[in-house]
Formats: sequence, C-alpha cells, structure tokens
Amino acid sequence: MSYNKLAPLRLGQGSIATTLTTRYTVPASTRTLVKDITICNTSNSNTAALSVYLVPSGGTAGATNILLSNVVIVPNGLFQWTGIQIMNAGDFIQDIALVTGCTINISGGEAI
Repeated sequence: MSYNKLAPLRLGQGSIATTLTTRYTVPASTRTLVKDITICNTSNSNTAALSVYLVPSGGTAGATNILLSNVVIVPNGLFQWTGIQIMNAGDFIQDIALVTGCTINISGGEAI
C-alpha cells in the first residue's frame, strides 16, 4: 500500500440530515486519508450545530470516535476542517445536524 500514489478524491458530499447518516465507507483492502471537510450552512435564518464521526469498522458513532462535536455555524456561514485522519477498510464517516440546511464536502485519498 503506497500513499505516494494517492489521487485527490471526493469521499462524500450532500445535505446533512437530523438523523445519523453514513457519508462514506472505506472500501475493502483500502486505507483512506481524510484531509478536508467543508460544511456550509445554507440557511438565511437558522444557526446550525452538527457533528461528524470517524467510526471504526463494526463500531457505532459516539464520544470515542467523534471528530467534530456540535460545531456551530451561523446562517450562511462556512466551517472548514483540515488535517489528516487515517481510516482502515470498513471504517466509515457519519454526520448529523440539529437542524436541516447544511451541506458537507469531504475530500482525501485512497490507497489500495
């Protein structure tokens, strides 16, 4: 497995729901680098609070695997996380918001 051959990849994109949603699952025999998460609050009036989890294979979202905890985004605001998180085969990313009106884009790369 070589991270030297990682190509940029959109890992997940969409609207964040008020129920826990799986945004991306690492494919079999693969490791994934999560490098950027951008969240936009598209509401003109509602402040949003949301959480993002990096859950190990077979696990459930909770305090031990939360990456972003109740991040507050003002109306028409933007939040961006950058860093490096390594995920193994079968691990997955989940998100949830307290109100609707946010979109998420997650980027990184996969190594096979």
